[in-house]
Amino acid sequence: MGNHVHRLKIQNDINTDYVISGRYKFKIQDEKELAKYIFEDLDPGFAKKIKAGDFLVSGDNFGCGSSREQAPVALKASGIQAVLAKSFSRIFYRNAFNVGLCLIECETRFIDDMDEIEIDLKRNVVKNITKGLNIEIKPVPKIMMDFLSVGGAIEYFKKEKGFGKFN
Repeated sequence: MGNHVHRLKIQNDINTDYVISGRYKFKIQDEKELAKYIFEDLDPGFAKKIKAGDFLVSGDNFGCGSSREQAPVALKASGIQAVLAKSFSRIFYRNAFNVGLCLIECETRFIDDMDEIEIDLKRNVVKNITKGLNIEIKPVPKIMMDFLSVGGAIEYFKKEKGFGKFN
């Protein structure tokens, strides 16, 4: 099943304050309520465009800035299935997988707003169904795949009774 893409107007250096403005991230604790305000400063009403399972596509250095987890939490709670970007801030990358949000590193210039895409993590490819293109992705590390399979690091820790096998 393919889902639709939502591109951001600004492609590079999307910081976590663009994802969720500081005026919300400290006042709102409920994830679903927080998700209503994603990208409000860039594109008012952006959250209303998202349907469960959609993808967010951007450029280089997505998630730079603050290291707070509200940004990936709000994205996941909005229904976004994965964020595709050319690169991610290191801390954002880790925080996203910790909360169970999938991040895909790939060339994104051939993916446009509302294209229908599928992600195949076993073959490391994004299929752009709309354009008939296959785009190679950087493989997701095994531990991050394990986190995704159970909903994040905390759920993984509970299931495995620790992180011992990675020490």
